[in-house]
Amino acid sequence: CGHTLEDVEVEAYEKRQVFDIPPVNLIVTEHRSQIKICPCCGRLNKAEFPESVNSPVQYSRNILASAIYFKNHHFIPYERISELFNDVMGIKICSATIIKAERECFQNLEEFENLIREKVIASPVIHCDETGMKVQGKRHWLHVASTDKYTCYFTHAKRGSEAIDAMGILPEFKGVAVHDGWKPYNSYNCDHALCNVHLQRELTGIEENYKQQWAKDMSELLSEMKKYTDECKEQVKDLDFEQVKALEKRFNAVVAKGIEENPPSLNPERQGKRGKNPKTKARNLLDRFIEHKDKILRFLTDLKVPFENNQAERDVRMMKLQQKTSGTFRTTRGAEAFCRIRAYISTIRKNGLPVLEGILAALKGAPLTIP
Repeated sequence: CGHTLEDVEVEAYEKRQVFDIPPVNLIVTEHRSQIKICPCCGRLNKAEFPESVNSPVQYSRNILASAIYFKNHHFIPYERISELFNDVMGIKICSATIIKAERECFQNLEEFENLIREKVIASPVIHCDETGMKVQGKRHWLHVASTDKYTCYFTHAKRGSEAIDAMGILPEFKGVAVHDGWKPYNSYNCDHALCNVHLQRELTGIEENYKQQWAKDMSELLSEMKKYTDECKEQVKDLDFEQVKALEKRFNAVVAKGIEENPPSLNPERQGKRGKNPKTKARNLLDRFIEHKDKILRFLTDLKVPFENNQAERDVRMMKLQQKTSGTFRTTRGAEAFCRIRAYISTIRKNGLPVLEGILAALKGAPLTIP
């Protein structure tokens, strides 16, 4: 109505909040070392600077930890990190400074890497995978062995047993290794479990392209088995081995149906002088279900074993993203440093610890302790 409310009593308040951050201002701390001359001997004496202050001008570990975080967790290239620091903080940091900090972090994490390797070896179940990566313009391989708490990365010029041996985990591991069935893994003296998500994708391809009923039945049976084991885990109850036995019997029946759909006449062992005639894709997949039944059904007989190899694939996926966003590695040492630092970041994140604080601790030479 236009009446003044200046002297009217307040009935209540409606609140609205605005969150903001203060402008980033660079803080410079100057350290002064006193210089004195001894009146007795005439010798010049200088006070010592703090151990971390070793240059006339330098960046603090907080700044360096942030740069390492951007590079090794968010995969921002060195040049763009320099631009980000200049635009947001007014700091002109060069790539060489970041690389030097990464080397220091890499060296300080050697003992941590060995400790995590020991923890992975001692785990009852681990996940293994590998993927290509470019180092010095050549194809190398990134190998991963991980759990839900620990991550180990390793880079090598080879993909097979030579690299796996050099990584030093599977040769000593005695638990269950979950993987995609790549042949070199099977040569190690531990129990094995195959990724059934991989197998289901192949079964779907056989069903769609070759119209084979056994492939559809097997995929549905695997899903039913997974549902049963998931229920056991959710309800914290033991497996009913009579039910497990019944599911295994159905597995055998589906395999028998597959043999009927892929008789030997469709897969002759030899053809003329050129040697073995390749089997059909359907028969090759069927043979894997016959030969590796125990590995495929490991999740059904041991609830600690997952249905799939998603853990390793998630850990590998981030490394593929690094290659796309940050580019390839110019040196082997750079690739090794990235693998060790990234494994540290992955491990502390899995354990719910703060990443930036963890990197800062590593730069100080005292990485965070992992339970």
